[in-house]
Parts: sequence; structure tokens; C-alpha cells
Amino acid sequence: MKAECKQNLEQISGLLEKLTIKQYNYKSKFLSGATIGQHIRHILEFYICIREAMDSKLTAINYDKRKRDNSIEQDPKTALAAVGHVVRFLEGEKFSGEASLVTNFSLLENCECVIPSSFLRELVYCLEHSIHHQALIKISLLDQGLVHLVDSDFGVAPSTTKSRLAKADK
Repeated sequence: MKAECKQNLEQISGLLEKLTIKQYNYKSKFLSGATIGQHIRHILEFYICIREAMDSKLTAINYDKRKRDNSIEQDPKTALAAVGHVVRFLEGEKFSGEASLVTNFSLLENCECVIPSSFLRELVYCLEHSIHHQALIKISLLDQGLVHLVDSDFGVAPSTTKSRLAKADK
């Protein structure tokens, strides 16, 4: 699973190397004014939450309490460095052991839920979450006329890519 996450993060790195600050901060009308930078920050901070829990020897992971680092959101070079930190973290860790997802899904109440999980399951979630946000990033790239900067499978689940290839081979 670490290899798959790294492969996905390499797709993000490849895009970050090509984007200008203006393109990275473009507010797409198709994404309610969200920027590529906001989506990249959001992706990376989920991985960072796992790293911080593991570094602190904690088993609770709370994505709701992520830091929301504006420097990652606003500067593609800072984001690229953050991707590098996440990749190095992935290379050095063993994702074994139980974990708990702590979250609050209510808009009206402050009611935290604690859901049994594992560090490996949360790593899988980070990958799925990243692919979803890459699909949104692709919308911004289309809006800016920049979709040529990414491969056709950017933001597409591997199972979907494999299914499309199998159908094309028939």
C-alpha cells in the first residue's frame, strides 16, 4: 500500500512541478471558488495527521483537527516539499497496529465519534481521498485549459482505469 500511495503522490509532484503560482491559486467557478492549492493541502494534511499520530505514539487519528497550513495551499514549491516529506514518512514507517478514527460528522452538535480502525486502513483512506481530490483538481485544470499537464488516469481510481483498459482490449 505504501508503494501505491507513493505512486499517487508522484502524480501530484509531477503536476506541482509544472504549475505557476497563479495557476495553483486559480479560483475555479466549477469548484465553488476552490483552488488547486486548497485541494493539495487537504490531501497532504490527511497523511500528516497519520504521521503526527504515529510520531506521538498515539493511536487516535483526528482529521478534523488538521493544521490547514496556508503555505502549502498558496505555494506549489512549498507543497512539493511537503509531498517529499510525506513520501519519506511512507518509506520509513511500518503501518501496523490498531488505530482509532476520531471525528465529528454532525453540523449541529459537538459529538465526536470514535471508530475502530488501523494505521494501514487509514493509509488506504488517504489514497482513496487523494484520488477523489485529484478528480476535482482535474476540473480546475480543465477550467484553465491545463488538463494536458496530467495523465488521463490522474484522479481516476485504479479499478476504473483497469476496467476501461479491459473494455478497450475487447
